[in-house]
Amino acid sequence: SIPEYTAEEEREDNRLWRTVVIGEQEQRIDMKVIEPYRKVISHGGYYGDGLNAIIVFAACFLPDSSRTDYKYVMENLFLYVISTLELMVAEDYMIVYLNGATPRRRMPGLGWMKKCYQMIDRRLRKNLKSFIIVHPSWFIRTILAVTRPFISSKFSSKIQYVSTLAELREMIPMEYVHIPESI
Repeated sequence: SIPEYTAEEEREDNRLWRTVVIGEQEQRIDMKVIEPYRKVISHGGYYGDGLNAIIVFAACFLPDSSRTDYKYVMENLFLYVISTLELMVAEDYMIVYLNGATPRRRMPGLGWMKKCYQMIDRRLRKNLKSFIIVHPSWFIRTILAVTRPFISSKFSSKIQYVSTLAELREMIPMEYVHIPESI
């Protein structure tokens, strides 16, 4: 038989789940399983006039693909990233994808990235002004080159490669952009 929860255990368990609405569908996020990976997305301040957000995605904080529960963790992390993005973005925004110091086994799969893009609300897709990939690896460049025919030309035109943090500093204000020590 299944042991019954005490009221305290039930309250504690409830706090570990977050309910979000994505694409008019209610979803539950297992916050406990993604806790070590929440730093993957952060707010990096604003650029230009208005509330144009800089969203930082640090791939080095992604889970290792050798985890036995990798698919489950990534599904929950995906929901967390999408729901967090919706909270952070008021107007136009850019994503700064920090690829440096990310071993291949931590890089998100193409399917995960495609799913992310497809589930992003139309407003968010439209308001994305730039997708900057910092320290792009040969692997990332190849994947984007191979998938270019399947990616909208509007999205493709938003992708920029930046080789150094100094180059990134010339493009955007960096005072609130958290760069992990490993990068």
